[in-house]
Amino acid sequence: MNSDTLKAFQKELTCSMCMNYFLDPVTIECGHSFCRPCLYLCWDETPDLKCCPECRGISETSDFKTNITLKSLASLARQTRAYYVSGSEEQICVSHKAQGLFSEVEKNLLCGLCSESPEHVAHDHSSIQWAAEEYRDNLLKKMDSLWNMTQEIQNSLKQETSKIQSLEDYVALRKVMIKAEYQKMYLFLHEEEHLHMDAMEREAKEIFRQLKENELRMIQQKEGLKQMYRELTEICHRADVELLQNSRNVLERTEFMQMQKPQPVNPELTSWCVTGILDMLNSFRVHNVLSQETISNCISLPDDIRKAIFGDDHHDMSGEPRRVQSFAAWGVQTFTSGRHYWEVDVPQSSNWILGVCKDSSISDTDITIDFAEEAVLLMSLKRNNHYCLSTNPPPLIQYVKKPLGKIGVFLDYDNGTVSFYDADKGSLIACIVSSYFHSPLKPFLCLGSS
Repeated sequence: MNSDTLKAFQKELTCSMCMNYFLDPVTIECGHSFCRPCLYLCWDETPDLKCCPECRGISETSDFKTNITLKSLASLARQTRAYYVSGSEEQICVSHKAQGLFSEVEKNLLCGLCSESPEHVAHDHSSIQWAAEEYRDNLLKKMDSLWNMTQEIQNSLKQETSKIQSLEDYVALRKVMIKAEYQKMYLFLHEEEHLHMDAMEREAKEIFRQLKENELRMIQQKEGLKQMYRELTEICHRADVELLQNSRNVLERTEFMQMQKPQPVNPELTSWCVTGILDMLNSFRVHNVLSQETISNCISLPDDIRKAIFGDDHHDMSGEPRRVQSFAAWGVQTFTSGRHYWEVDVPQSSNWILGVCKDSSISDTDITIDFAEEAVLLMSLKRNNHYCLSTNPPPLIQYVKKPLGKIGVFLDYDNGTVSFYDADKGSLIACIVSSYFHSPLKPFLCLGSS
């Protein structure tokens, strides 16, 4: 092979981004090939627009298979390069000035004569090129693990960042709900209202601080992982001996960094007791509002409610409303006016839905609640090892702790409001202001089967 042909062949096996022989090469949709680490790091800077670094063609996917043929040719090219430089000082046995083998134990080069000496005969030996390629493969596997963890951190970072805005909106809304509660007894609770607000502001400030600190930790962790990824990429391009001698230390540091993955923060506000609220509510107390009989049913959850409660992880590809096996009980009487308060005990159940809904929404064989019509509900479901409270309408996560005992429900039919309380603490969970009710309403309780 003449010199020009050899150079052309080497150029075809060279990544245009790092100008080294291909390392885990991938061929993207436009036909150009690059080192996977080079392409990943390039696209990570512009995650919303994945363009070919050469022709700027748009790529619709980022999941590419390794070009095995190109990888094998690049490996042969590296071995050929190693052959031409085999006479260099770094690749010869120091004792006998002859090219030899790589000692796995001592991380040194030995010639054939040295490898058979009593001092080294029991050690594992292999050719330099074979050992270097094996170590490159190990480093590439570790890089793949690092990159996957980087993407996990990125997804967690997005979720953590979204919590901040969601919590800010929720805190603003919760201020309105709490203020409405205190206005019922404004003349003698004005001072307590300000104390309550200050306490919630301090608590919310602390949760924001934790979220922002965790957000910063995730950003730092992501950058640290990317830096380690770049370092491993650079080591892969080093000479064989240097790669073999330094890989153990960098792999240990990689393992340590991967153990430092930050955990998400679960934001929850304390529900403070509202002085005298239970005394006021008990003046509207209604007893035995729910039937003593519970019937096994399926309840349909529309898509927007499902997303608010379950998130996008439980998407039903069929497009049909999610149906959940449940045990339901409903009111023995309907309400068409006035104020009514009752308590529901759900201490043993993880998943439940309670509130009020239209009398006509319930049948003996199935439960189909039209969430777009007159139904005001409080829902509890376990998500990511945490209990999540949500209300409807509209679907809204409530960033407060789940009650452990009885839950009070206060229906003000004439003013179109339904409030939920932690009956053991005398604290507000949520106040839902609806349009004025027009249909008869029934108390409703649905307990999940698990």
